[in-house]
Amino acid sequence: MVKTIEKKAEEKMEKTIDVLKSDLSTLRAGRANPKMLDRVMADYYGTPTPISQMASITAPEPRTILIQPWDSKMISIIEKAILTSDIGINPSNDGRVIRLSIPQLTEERRKELVKASKKEGENTKVAIRNIRRTAIEELKAEEKTGAITEDDCKNGENLIQKLTDAKVKKIDEIVKVKETEIMSI
Repeated sequence: MVKTIEKKAEEKMEKTIDVLKSDLSTLRAGRANPKMLDRVMADYYGTPTPISQMASITAPEPRTILIQPWDSKMISIIEKAILTSDIGINPSNDGRVIRLSIPQLTEERRKELVKASKKEGENTKVAIRNIRRTAIEELKAEEKTGAITEDDCKNGENLIQKLTDAKVKKIDEIVKVKETEIMSI
């Protein structure tokens, strides 16, 4: 019983960390990264659709993203979606492809991005701690019903705390790597 609760908590924690990685990958770090466009949605025949499902997105140069729509009629729609998004880049098109030129980041903007990445990390730590609390509550509920002993409950709490500590350390490492990436450009 303790192992299943621990396993469930670990799976939830891993999914939470995967979301953090995904969110941090969309932060613009001054280098062209096609993942920057993951959250940008364009109106594809009445349905909001991610640009990556409407076009080929590549980074042929360190400061350029190239978007090649599979349907040439979608160029203006994709361009409009990028303009209305929060990525802050002006697209230019030649009728076949859309180019995004990534400007150099200012020191102030880098500090803002570092702050944003740390905030994402803190939010993820809160989510991890909530998962820990839920798992410990489940253990205590199992102890009350008599499904597990008091010793099993204490051992389970210790295992979940160790798991939580390891995941928080992993979050700190992920955020530190992103911070280094942002500041080194």
